[in-house]
Amino acid sequence: MTLDLTGKTAIITAGAGGIGLSIARRFADLGASLCICDISEEALDEARAVLPGALAIRADVARSEDIAALYEAFGTRHETLDILVNNAGISGPNKPMDEITDDEWAQTMGVNVTAAFYATRAAVPFFRAASSGCVINMGSVAGRVGMPLRLPYSVSKFAIRGLTETLAIELGEFGIRVNSILPGLVNGPRGRRVIAEQAASRGMQPEAYAEMFLHNISMHSMVEMDEIADMAAFLASDLAPHVSGQSIGVCGNFESYRAPLVMAS
Repeated sequence: MTLDLTGKTAIITAGAGGIGLSIARRFADLGASLCICDISEEALDEARAVLPGALAIRADVARSEDIAALYEAFGTRHETLDILVNNAGISGPNKPMDEITDDEWAQTMGVNVTAAFYATRAAVPFFRAASSGCVINMGSVAGRVGMPLRLPYSVSKFAIRGLTETLAIELGEFGIRVNSILPGLVNGPRGRRVIAEQAASRGMQPEAYAEMFLHNISMHSMVEMDEIADMAAFLASDLAPHVSGQSIGVCGNFESYRAPLVMAS
């Protein structure tokens, strides 16, 4: 059996850039029909150029009314939904916990956790009607290993693991699989921005800080976005019919991470 998504439909949140766009392109290459959403209309315009035929909708996924509108638009084109990728997320503040504002906390939780709840809740009726379905939540190794100065983000990603495991149990009897992917430090816009912010807060050059950061990961390397897309494609395919309730790291063994001494100073 080969990796193939022909005939399958997929909704990918934050699918117009970064990891989301990499997943969308991989799914399209494998034959899936796509609906992507993003908060940036500019990013959606660029995505439409590389994803001909995809339904591209502007949506703030932390708003339940925007999710409802997204699914309404999806339903005008497709009768069934096979795959939901909850990819939307923000990095949140890089600062000590006592400096984090109410708005920063609420925004991180809203985009990273509540949005996944809204999107999955709207998908379940489609899945139940078909007695099948696949949810892929975008977690992070920060949901397995606590990250200093990244409290809202790390807590939100621990929550995604809980959401994944609980929904896998609740929905399994309906033939619905739920998994999460835990990327490590990704060689993409967000990963590079986090490194730059953390380096600046310590008066270091990003390259020097990244080298020190990666030294504490056993494979000493960043992860490419296409690697995340490949894992998502596998989990969404018929090659993984009984993979459910799992949080799978694509991280170069980030579990061996220990905070650089400079982070504790």
